[in-house]
Amino acid sequence: MYTVNAKINNQLSFWLIVMFIIISIMIVVGGLTRLTDSGLSITQWQLFSGLLPPLNQKDWILYFNLYKEIPEFKLQNFNMTLQEFKVIFWWEWAHRFLGRVIGLCYLIPLIYFSFKIKISKILDLYFIFFLICFQGFIGWYMVSSGLVDRVDVSHFRLSIHLLIAFLILSLIFWNYLKYQNYDQISDGINPIIPFIFLVLILIQIVIGAFVSGMDAGKIYNSWPLMGKTYFPNDNLVENLFKLSAFSDPSLVQFIHRNLAYVIGLFYVMILFKVYINKISKLYKSVNILGFFIFFQIILGIFTIILGAQIYIAAVHQVSSIFLVTSSIYFFFINTRSN
Repeated sequence: MYTVNAKINNQLSFWLIVMFIIISIMIVVGGLTRLTDSGLSITQWQLFSGLLPPLNQKDWILYFNLYKEIPEFKLQNFNMTLQEFKVIFWWEWAHRFLGRVIGLCYLIPLIYFSFKIKISKILDLYFIFFLICFQGFIGWYMVSSGLVDRVDVSHFRLSIHLLIAFLILSLIFWNYLKYQNYDQISDGINPIIPFIFLVLILIQIVIGAFVSGMDAGKIYNSWPLMGKTYFPNDNLVENLFKLSAFSDPSLVQFIHRNLAYVIGLFYVMILFKVYINKISKLYKSVNILGFFIFFQIILGIFTIILGAQIYIAAVHQVSSIFLVTSSIYFFFINTRSN
């Protein structure tokens, strides 16, 4: 708790859960922006002037002409009409608009609470605001990578953008949990274990961004084998241990698949540890975590089998939000041990 004032605590709690919901929506919209190849439709960074969408035909033609200057149009979408351009434009505009909404919805209450609580007690909330601002810069840094010499954004920059989004979400949810009246538990598992587990989940999200950024989910659309073999037959095992593996679609898909298996086995170990030691206060959180782990794995399998179709891929990303949240929840509850 930052304050003994119950009213302020309730206000903080409400604000944080609202921010959690908005940022979750932002992650979903961002995922759909990527899945619909809409991320390069706005080729300029307009912090204030970009708040309003095109209001007349002249504005639409201006934006479309700017889009025509980049490689994505010249090499890939050269037959695109203005009406088709409007579809991808609205996805990117909505993504950027939500980013501005998030900034304002976070900053204004933060200023209010700064007058109610000593700033020294809410420095972590200021750090989150810094990450939100930094995320805007990273978003443009990502987009700029696709404006010259390539038809898509850098999958490395895409992964940084997504990772920061999940870090913001995680920190907001962690702070929200601080205001809930959870009982202390008499014992728990070694806190390093759920921390490592959470790190593995975040690494998997980064690899998932690589898969999305390179459209690696559209190859080897079979499971449990990749084609007719476990290891992709268009590659060599030794290539797996080179940095270039993270720019190779088949190897990235292989890593993403197998890291999911590692996470699943790690969870089984945690589950066994909780139940063998009869830590009843962790039963609820570990069961919720298990549900979303295996639900996410199943969604991942269907995403691969169906060739990363937009609907199943979008649900797969939505599920990742629940998976990270349930991981944070389990980690937090475990820290309540005496």
